[in-house]
Amino acid sequence: MGVTIEVLLPLALSIIMFSLGLGLGLDDFRRVATQPRAFVAGLVSQVLLLPAVAFLVAVIWAPPPALAIGLMIIAAAPGGVTSNLLTRYAGGDVALSVTLTAVTSLAAMVTVPIVVLLAFAHFGGEGAAAGLSMTGIAIRMFAIVVVPAALGMALRGARPALAARIEPAVARLSGVLFVVVVGAAIWAERGNIATYFAAAGLATLALNLVMMAIAFWGPALVGCARHQRIALSLECGLQNGTLAIAVVAALGLDAAHAVPAAIYSLLMFATAFGFVALVRGGRDARAAG
Repeated sequence: MGVTIEVLLPLALSIIMFSLGLGLGLDDFRRVATQPRAFVAGLVSQVLLLPAVAFLVAVIWAPPPALAIGLMIIAAAPGGVTSNLLTRYAGGDVALSVTLTAVTSLAAMVTVPIVVLLAFAHFGGEGAAAGLSMTGIAIRMFAIVVVPAALGMALRGARPALAARIEPAVARLSGVLFVVVVGAAIWAERGNIATYFAAAGLATLALNLVMMAIAFWGPALVGCARHQRIALSLECGLQNGTLAIAVVAALGLDAAHAVPAAIYSLLMFATAFGFVALVRGGRDARAAG
């Protein structure tokens, strides 16, 4: 991916995480105590169930090792900031969505290395993870995720008016860069994209749809309200694809490992918009009745 890896990719991820930090305050983390049941349901769905489902999908579909590992990497990525916006449109619990995005993004410093190492151990073959270490990946994750988000939070705390003023522009810029990064990942493998899509396209779609369904219906078993389940479903369906691609680049992996993240990033918006239309239609029907 050339220039995209060296310049645009770290810049895009830094801006995305900085944008996330601009919208966060301590209250977003204190909110965990006010709705622990929904938060724990979301955390379990995002951090544990999503990689577990990705593993099962990879075993069932049996794509090439690079694509299987790439599928695990996108599953390990935290929720994307777009989930907060779509949760608002869908009539979901925006506060819960914001809190989960923040916590899973910061926790990625630990959760991503664990999933990546396990994925290489199972799908990569003997010796595939020899050059990788938990500490090394965690340090990279700290630099590309935690530091920019912390800087955004610090600016919001020190200059809240300035943070509020620049946040929309930063969010738009991060969206543009996200599209550029995903497009570059696909372009870099354009000669193989048809083969890769045939091998991993249905797998990524299955992962997305299954997890959105689990995150919507599963929390009902522990008493989560509908607006909370809407937030959880979108949080588990919309992943930070830029972060997943950045992990591939940071570890010096072949570009094929980034293909599932790129494909997932394209498909997730179609399923998310369909989900929003579905739940809004259901809400309007109940209101009319």
